[in-house]
Amino acid sequence: MTAAPRIAKLERNTAETQISVRLNIDGTGEYELDVVNAMLAHLLAQLSRHGLIDLHIVASGDTEVGFHHLVEDLGIVLGRALAEAVGDGAGIRRASHTYIPLDETLALTVVDFSGRGYAVIDAEIGDSDMGGLPGDLVGHFLESFAREGRFNLNVRLLSGVNNHHMAEAIFKSLARSLSTALEYDPRRVGQVPSTKGTITE
Repeated sequence: MTAAPRIAKLERNTAETQISVRLNIDGTGEYELDVVNAMLAHLLAQLSRHGLIDLHIVASGDTEVGFHHLVEDLGIVLGRALAEAVGDGAGIRRASHTYIPLDETLALTVVDFSGRGYAVIDAEIGDSDMGGLPGDLVGHFLESFAREGRFNLNVRLLSGVNNHHMAEAIFKSLARSLSTALEYDPRRVGQVPSTKGTITE
């Protein structure tokens, strides 16, 4: 029995942002990203390449007032698309954690596809060497992504000096955690990984 493709496509247009997302959880890490800010695109590329998630995103908006609206709304849309692709979660491993180093930096992410969107981000990222992307928006994106993706996310930045390294290590770590958590467990074919019988309620 072949599992159905876990693919989702979602658009959201408001007075502040216009966003289109297409993702394939069971991809090969291919990406096409048109998101205005090069650093944001770089971080999303890590999510795709290291998570083996095919990702096609077009996002624009009122960036003349800053990147807050764009980053928050992109997190919302990407999270909703991920939740749609995961569906009822039957057969997935559900939880995972990953440590990733990048030179002086060490990041840990832990995810659980429990159906409860919640994030705890223990990472202070500054603005320098971030290509104009405010460092605090990294955490804000992750919070929006986890909430709308309906998964529990804990991030711990264990060491780091360079802001670029810290942000990139977090996204690489998250990518690997998502990939493992969303893998099918051959011992759990067709079973929802919860004693409640659901991760969508």
